[in-house]
Amino acid sequence: MSAELPSDLQLQIAHLLLLDVVGYSKLLVNDQIESLQELNRIVRGTDCFRAAEAKDKLIRLPTGDGMALLFFENLEQPVRCALEIAEALRSHPEIQVRMGIHSGPVNQIPDVNDRVNIAGAGINVAQRVLDCGDAGHILLSKHVADDLVQYRHWQPYLHDLGECEVKHGLRLHLFNLCKDGIGNLTPPEKFKRGKRWKEEVLIHSVAAPRWPKWTLLAALVLAATALFLSVAKFPRSSNSIATPDVVISAKSIAVLPFENLSENQNFHLPEGVQDEILTDLAKVADLKVISRTSVNQYKTALQRNIREIAKQLGVAHILEGTVQAAANRVRVTVQLIDARTDNHVWAEHYDRDLADVFAVESEVAEKIVAQLKSKLSHQEKAAIEQRHTADLAAYDLYLRGRDLIDRAVFGSGTELSEAIQILDQALKRDPSFALAYYQLAHAHDQLYVRALDHTADRLNLANGAIQSLRRLRPDSGEAHLALAKHLYWGYLEYDRARQELTIASHSLPNEPLIFLLAGYIDRRQGRWDDSLKNMQRALELDPQSPQKPFALQQIAKTYELLRRYDDSATTLDRALAISPDNATLRLNRALLELEWRGNTKPLGAVLQAMKPGRGQEDQDYATAWLYLARCERNADEAANALKIMPPDDCHEEAFPSTHGWSEALVAQLRGDAAAARAAFVRARAEAEQIVRQQPNNAPAICVLGLIDAALGSKRDAIREGKRAAELLPVAKDSINGAAMTKHLALIFAWTGKKDNALAQLNDAVKIPGYLSYGELRLDPVWDPLRGDPRFQKIVASLAPK
Repeated sequence: MSAELPSDLQLQIAHLLLLDVVGYSKLLVNDQIESLQELNRIVRGTDCFRAAEAKDKLIRLPTGDGMALLFFENLEQPVRCALEIAEALRSHPEIQVRMGIHSGPVNQIPDVNDRVNIAGAGINVAQRVLDCGDAGHILLSKHVADDLVQYRHWQPYLHDLGECEVKHGLRLHLFNLCKDGIGNLTPPEKFKRGKRWKEEVLIHSVAAPRWPKWTLLAALVLAATALFLSVAKFPRSSNSIATPDVVISAKSIAVLPFENLSENQNFHLPEGVQDEILTDLAKVADLKVISRTSVNQYKTALQRNIREIAKQLGVAHILEGTVQAAANRVRVTVQLIDARTDNHVWAEHYDRDLADVFAVESEVAEKIVAQLKSKLSHQEKAAIEQRHTADLAAYDLYLRGRDLIDRAVFGSGTELSEAIQILDQALKRDPSFALAYYQLAHAHDQLYVRALDHTADRLNLANGAIQSLRRLRPDSGEAHLALAKHLYWGYLEYDRARQELTIASHSLPNEPLIFLLAGYIDRRQGRWDDSLKNMQRALELDPQSPQKPFALQQIAKTYELLRRYDDSATTLDRALAISPDNATLRLNRALLELEWRGNTKPLGAVLQAMKPGRGQEDQDYATAWLYLARCERNADEAANALKIMPPDDCHEEAFPSTHGWSEALVAQLRGDAAAARAAFVRARAEAEQIVRQQPNNAPAICVLGLIDAALGSKRDAIREGKRAAELLPVAKDSINGAAMTKHLALIFAWTGKKDNALAQLNDAVKIPGYLSYGELRLDPVWDPLRGDPRFQKIVASLAPK
């Protein structure tokens, strides 16, 4: 620094959060005052604000329509504070706020009232970052994002917007922060000036794509950079399947969402054209084609980094496109890019009547197959050229229904009923729309398997849609896949479902659901290596899906059944890196420590940090809390867990559990024999009713045997336990069959048949299953065997090595 600078000019590095009320000047004065008062209350109530204030490490400045907060301890403080504020504002939709975050040098100066004010580049840039946002946005400067992206728990939530020109010609590279529904995923209006595609209004005045001269220069620079970096090691993204050491097939492609250049921005046609091309390409066995759910996350990325996207998806080629409609004409423009070199392999535009737009997709698909030098069989060519519907309105309804079904994966399931209504409308317009029947069957089956409508009538509705699909397209992959799902979810007919999946795979070689379902069936049938391979293959085809944490959880579950706890923990950690706030994942990871090592502390810590009241997580929370309380022999905590447990509390796999059963276990823990007996009697009535209605329901019979053992009906209990094991042996269902073996051992233990119990238990620990070291060591249900050296030997055999 220059020696002439004043000695009292002390620069500090501040981590700044600026926020203001959007449209403040248009509000009535009363509304202005009320909005700022409520915003001040929300900000002051955040944990980040209070913690920094308590340490005297916070400066807050009013800015008229908002405020500036300066933190001085770490870069995460303003980011976490912004998320807290945005979360609180969800209950105040009348207050529209935008936020900007930057880190940089500032110095404190006195204002005209001799109060602290701030000057310096840090706050100037933070103000420019804020100015780029719209309502709901949380924008970060590249300087902040570059630091956060080094941490796995931030990576999935940072969306690169590219550069934006601000005041005095300054260009800022910004990132958009969106996490668990907080934030605004739509890019700010200021960034729409920098789209990749030139917008034109009239179809006939649109010229063929012309790549500007600077693109050639940029390609040369990128090629030189790639040559230099090819000898370097790239850090692997935690969300990425592909790595520099993995050979990516030249015949691999991702079809990114097409851009809508039409005046009607609610137009679904671009989505339809992209989906049709992707669906056609996915039918070619010689290609690797990434699933729609993985590519759709790039829908809002205006400044696409093609090389990075291809790396994340594990492909060599990217297809981009635009759709522009005016009156009854439409233009579809496509370009195929080799992401390894950034070279444009092929580009074309198609002018068509709007009613004939879907004829384009088969032409594009066949051109791409030729460009990638892939083989195209006669059957594949015929499938590509087959039209789904000529009714654009029916197709628009189909897309809306399918999107609702996709969203239902993370919702309450009510979206499924709405999707069914919309798909029925599509089918009224076009009764020969086969794909609509496929999605309709899927929605009905999901309502059944998720127990939202677990009735025979619901299965019949699914079957009716499947029969309509098979009548229209009997040999299609979709018809066989729909039947496979129906057989697996509705009837647990594993062999028939597998046969249908095998047939479907010939026509749908790139469908991840085929491999995922095959993995589930493999697991049920004890084909453990095949199960893991199929699930991993599903992830390769859908590497960036929002459902990826769930898929990883299923792989972790397979490892747990194999008692490969280290692999299970690693896989769950991968899922948590993508979805760190997922309560079910956090519970499963903590439960794994209990089962693996007999360590209850992680589960206790997770439960203490969680706040119940969020649907399915309530069930998971209550069940885990009760299990922990039992393992720690804490009767008071067990009673508290029981109070919040829903009446239809969750259970192990297919084993029906009732509130009476849980009450009985808590009473046993408390030492109240009379209360335990009364609860077991109530539970028995419920279990007996299920067995009466379903006489071959092996899990229900097994539960009835356990209850009879607890009530002292020894002969009935043993007879029921053996009957259940005969109905559902390990050879028929490796997961529930192993549970039958374990529960028969428990029945023997509860009826005083210690030798039989230990022999059965010795068999159970030799086969894959959920029986674990932690359970045997801690769960009170095994108390009748404690103290026997043979039991201790079995427990020791499962102890972590």
